[in-house]
Amino acid sequence: MILLLETIKCEEGIVHNLSYHQTRCDMSRKKLYDTTDSLDLRSLIIPPKKGLYRCRILYDIEIHSIEYIPYIPKELKHFKIISSAIDYDLKYAKRDVFTHLLEQHSEVDEVIIEKNGYLTDITIANIALYDGTTWYTPTHPLLKGTMRQKLIDNGFLQTKEIKKETLPHYSHLALINAMIGFKIINHFTIDSY
Repeated sequence: MILLLETIKCEEGIVHNLSYHQTRCDMSRKKLYDTTDSLDLRSLIIPPKKGLYRCRILYDIEIHSIEYIPYIPKELKHFKIISSAIDYDLKYAKRDVFTHLLEQHSEVDEVIIEKNGYLTDITIANIALYDGTTWYTPTHPLLKGTMRQKLIDNGFLQTKEIKKETLPHYSHLALINAMIGFKIINHFTIDSY
């Protein structure tokens, strides 16, 4: 069976955005395995009471493992746009394709993946760009992240098809994932292929 992954922020014993992770877990299991039941993540996650942890859950029809890994964020400033036909609509545990992309472009901190002529994500996060008025996130990301969805639902983010040619119209870049939330990168460079 194909293993899936959820990465959930646990801070000082508090589990963040659990309803969004539960929804994605249920949807992924239904899509891959046609399940109708739900794995009750709330009853399974028992995080440490002190510190910041990345709760890493591996599952398919059932839970395979739950780990609590101390979290130290990476500083990302140098990006490169890479064209790829990657298909990653579910959060699969096997992420070799992303590891391979980063190894091929070790001169940068991260790659921004362009698919079918439009920007999507970096390997570990969704992205957003600011035009001076509104924060936009790509309409068709590789993976519809839980924090991205929460920010769309709250009206903070709008979706838009973004081409690399339009990057000069944006003044700021932000990275979005379960662990970092919404992180604005103030000083960055983006190389193009």
